Amino acid sequence: MQSMLRQSLARPQGEPFALDAPPAHWQALAARPDGPAFLPPTHGTVYGTLLNQRDALAALGAQVHAAPYKAPPKAPVLYIKPRNTVVGHRVSVQVPHDAPELEIGATLGIVIGATATRVAAAQALEHVAGYTVVDDISVPHASYYRPSMRFKCRDGFCPIGPAVVARHLVADPDALEIVVSIDGRAVQRSSTAGLVRPVAQLIADVTEFMTLFPGDVLMVGVAAGAPRARAGQTVRIDIPGVGSLETSLVAGAAA
Repeated sequence: MQSMLRQSLARPQGEPFALDAPPAHWQALAARPDGPAFLPPTHGTVYGTLLNQRDALAALGAQVHAAPYKAPPKAPVLYIKPRNTVVGHRVSVQVPHDAPELEIGATLGIVIGATATRVAAAQALEHVAGYTVVDDISVPHASYYRPSMRFKCRDGFCPIGPAVVARHLVADPDALEIVVSIDGRAVQRSSTAGLVRPVAQLIADVTEFMTLFPGDVLMVGVAAGAPRARAGQTVRIDIPGVGSLETSLVAGAAA
């Protein structure tokens, strides 16, 4: 994937293949109110990382020292967003009938471009194809070390896109602002500058015990105070230089 990605990879619905084109090409299309939805720009396993934002770790307070772990995590705490969760830009996501609102987990996605096993931090970015915007949606829940699949893996709970922006077009992935807006009003601002493990170190620590393959997406982690949204609202996540991801929440059918 890395050798093929020169600028940015996007796939508007109706296109037979993903387009490797200048960001301006798809940004204009993605921003049009009457524009098409986008398919996910990459196909691979999507991994989430817990407690990798310093404020998210600090928000736990004394809980982080409680049993059974009794200390902050010494290695990345990962989970998987399976295939059923992954959708693209401007796709509607159902709010389950048993959840009055959803938690919006805005984060940066690292898209792997070359197989990575036991990669040193100094070489980690060489294995990155590019970056994308991810919304790690979940039903609000209290568990923070072992997130329940029932809460994090409902259909459509991982919007990604609109595109993968090539690595060389993002000057510093550890200094990106992330803004969440609901119905046009900004409700959260965070930054990748707050990561416990910056992008290169996170890749190094993860690949110490597992291999990442081209097309895989590694989320860097969600900041504290993730906002909540309800059916009928529109969520937008902006990461300047990477993209703007929009999702409409709709009411799910009762069981």
